[in-house]
Amino acid sequence: MEEQLIPIDIHKNKLIDWLISRRHCKREWQDKIIVIREKINNAIQDMPVHAGIAELLSGSYINYFHCKNIVEILRETEKDSKNIFGMYGSQRMKDWQEIIKLYERENVYLIEAAQMLIRNINYEVPSLKKQLAKFEQIQLECEKKDADYTKTANSVQAEFNSQCKQLGIEGVKIKRELVACLADLPKILNDAAKKAKSLKAAQEFYEAFVKFIIGREHHGGCLPLLKYIIDHGNVTTYEWMYGEPPLQIEEPQLDVQFDDEEQVDQNDEKIDFGGEAIDFSTVNECTSKTDDDQIDFGEGGIDWGTVDEAIDWNTVDGISKIDLADVTLNESGIVVEETGMSGGVARLKEAYTLLDNPETRYKLMDELLELESFLLIRLSEMAASDTDHLIGLSQMSEAPALLQMQTTGSTSAMLKQTRDVIAAVLDKRACQLHSIKHSPRYVDQLAFTLKQKLSIMDKILLSKKALQEKKEEATSGAIDIQPKIKLIINKTKELQMEIELDISRKYKNRPCNIMGGANTL
Repeated sequence: MEEQLIPIDIHKNKLIDWLISRRHCKREWQDKIIVIREKINNAIQDMPVHAGIAELLSGSYINYFHCKNIVEILRETEKDSKNIFGMYGSQRMKDWQEIIKLYERENVYLIEAAQMLIRNINYEVPSLKKQLAKFEQIQLECEKKDADYTKTANSVQAEFNSQCKQLGIEGVKIKRELVACLADLPKILNDAAKKAKSLKAAQEFYEAFVKFIIGREHHGGCLPLLKYIIDHGNVTTYEWMYGEPPLQIEEPQLDVQFDDEEQVDQNDEKIDFGGEAIDFSTVNECTSKTDDDQIDFGEGGIDWGTVDEAIDWNTVDGISKIDLADVTLNESGIVVEETGMSGGVARLKEAYTLLDNPETRYKLMDELLELESFLLIRLSEMAASDTDHLIGLSQMSEAPALLQMQTTGSTSAMLKQTRDVIAAVLDKRACQLHSIKHSPRYVDQLAFTLKQKLSIMDKILLSKKALQEKKEEATSGAIDIQPKIKLIINKTKELQMEIELDISRKYKNRPCNIMGGANTL
């Protein structure tokens, strides 16, 4: 009695060896299983329609215990084929009864069930769980990458919008919009030229200082271009060179190559001649006249003698002679151009204004920086030590009043005004517009940079779309695999319970426990 209470504990990995060592099964059981599996495959082909059978055949490998359940179902579906001796005439029933007998011979069913149990616990369920974990990991990675892509896209979009706002464009037809912005350049340059007028005192201070130091006027003048802009403003280079304004200004055409999508429709630029089209065929006819088509003046040609007879040239000469001395140029309608370059045409670089022409612009910057350096040095000298300051005063005692009147405060104010003008000339937007106008390569590079950002955003959107599809596939895979895992775990638990009951019956119903079995799943 006490022996029946002692449980039989078997570890799942030792279950097959335990069955063989206890002589419940033989080592050659796999050869017999091959024959049984063939018969099962043949028997499955002819099965009645039954919900129980469909449930048994789904989700797991058919084993001995399934076969017994199938036979029980066939007892109901095939009961009409039972004869008076209790035997079934149905071939289906005979096939499955034969399969059960082959299974029970030498307990082949038990060792096969043990192998299925071990395979499900050690391989099938862990493999499915790994797939599920992989799908879940893919979902997490997709969510993380999507957040990174969104952050990058927002950053690139912000940079694109900021740069477009700085350039004053919308960012649709980039090159054409950049060229359209050049309409703002003259006002910006003229404003900078107006600021330069505040440097008159500084320029005169520098000029007087140089004249005092070297004892004569500086050859070529001090800051000649800056002085000219202070006096005349942002005029054309032509006027700066020749001293008088041009009658006509012809700026060079912009050498900007627009992209295909930015080309203007040529039909929009055709000249409208009204409702009727011009027939150029008559022009062609006139221009294609041959010698045979010349004007016919008659056989004798033009008789010039009749003309002489009709006009009395003596009478014409005797009418009155015109006194040209009494006729003025205005009355005659003749316009005499002045000498020199007045009334000329400003072309190429001469047509640009002083702040627009790259050469004069760089020259002006040199002069502004020269003036700034001078003012900095003068401030340093004024703020020097007492000894140096006394020497400076002794040197400046004979200087003109303009130089002696300058103080640290006035010089600092001039320095500030100079730096304000430098900042206006080197204004970021002014420099960008100037580069757009004079450097096609800069326009191409600027457009390429902006379009590259748009391309990056397009690639990010495509990546986000592909990422979303990958995430949806992983989600679908996880949803599909979860029921399979649950089904196999349930079938494995049922199989373990059948094995434990079968072993228990062989040992007088002693409790049997398979350690590390389906309960760990």
